[in-house]
Amino acid sequence: MDAPLHLHDVIDFLERRYPPATAEPWDAVGLVVGDPVAPVERVLFAIDPTEEVVAEAAAAGADLLVTHHPLLLKPVHSVAATSAKGRVVHSLISAGVALYVAHTNADIAAGGVNEALAATLDLSGTRPLVPAPGQALDVLVVYVPEEDAEQLRGTLAAAGAGAVGDYTGCAWSVSGTGEFTPHDGADPTIGQVGRHERVAERRIEMVVPPQRREQVVAALREAHPYEEPAFSFLTTAAPASAVGSGRVGYLPYEITLRELAEQVATALPATAQGIRVSGDLDQVVSTVAVCGGSGDAYLDAAHRSGADVYLTADLRHHRAEEARAESGAPALIDAAHWATEWPWLPVAARALDTDAGGRLETIVSTRVTDPWTIRLGAAETGGTP
Repeated sequence: MDAPLHLHDVIDFLERRYPPATAEPWDAVGLVVGDPVAPVERVLFAIDPTEEVVAEAAAAGADLLVTHHPLLLKPVHSVAATSAKGRVVHSLISAGVALYVAHTNADIAAGGVNEALAATLDLSGTRPLVPAPGQALDVLVVYVPEEDAEQLRGTLAAAGAGAVGDYTGCAWSVSGTGEFTPHDGADPTIGQVGRHERVAERRIEMVVPPQRREQVVAALREAHPYEEPAFSFLTTAAPASAVGSGRVGYLPYEITLRELAEQVATALPATAQGIRVSGDLDQVVSTVAVCGGSGDAYLDAAHRSGADVYLTADLRHHRAEEARAESGAPALIDAAHWATEWPWLPVAARALDTDAGGRLETIVSTRVTDPWTIRLGAAETGGTP
């Protein structure tokens, strides 16, 4: 029988896919309520940690609620049940339901919010609309006698060098001849004072995160056989990441803007807002930029990407007007914030199922937590009042 999973195990699964370190500095992600050693058998995924969603989690017998939006994004001084957020905290604790948040770290991730939104339109060849900065990695170069090379490589790897993506212990090496002359005061491991030496050595190169430099150097000095090991660091520029904000991709075939908007309306959960469109409805489109949630910060990026259409949410009047006035600007499709992020929930649930090896039951909330309840007087085209 498989060992039961605990909350910290489930958090490990989630954070491998949505690393907290990739969240925006202003964000509030991670464990909000819950004991890391508590057992977890059932998980509910939802967008918003509202009182109604917490009640849904409790009624479903969930041990963990995973939401996209944070509960405590702004600092608070009290979680008394006299406030809405305080009531959520009290309800979670009373029901024995933990709360975990994956927000902007889930937006940019592979398999995250934006990729899920792009998948609803069957976009191909997707790439980040705004690539995230890659991880800064320096290159350690060290020279060591051949017979000590493998032991040193392993020691450096244990100290944090040579980690690349899902791989550890990565190194490049080449053999050559090291030369040196020990002088008075030296205590050479190899050779004698005053005599020039030539030694069969290996040059080893390993990447090192800048924040691990001190630990790696300490391990190097401890493990290296030489009294004065020869090493250096090469500073590199971080490349653009393969993940980032938004996505841009290609539709399976050309369609009109009206047809694409209708497809969006069918693919996304229905809300009171519905779908708003700005542009020539008969325009033929093939390239689409998307950004789940509030996306008017990326209007310029969507224009630079060459997309025919930009699908997002929460577009403001003046920003949309200014963006559309630019020559060659993409048409705009504005959906509800909640609706553009909801497609990630079943994707995240399936991913956790896979990572947990079937030891969890996952549930996806279909409760509409979009704050608007009705829209009146909608018109298809603009005109005089």
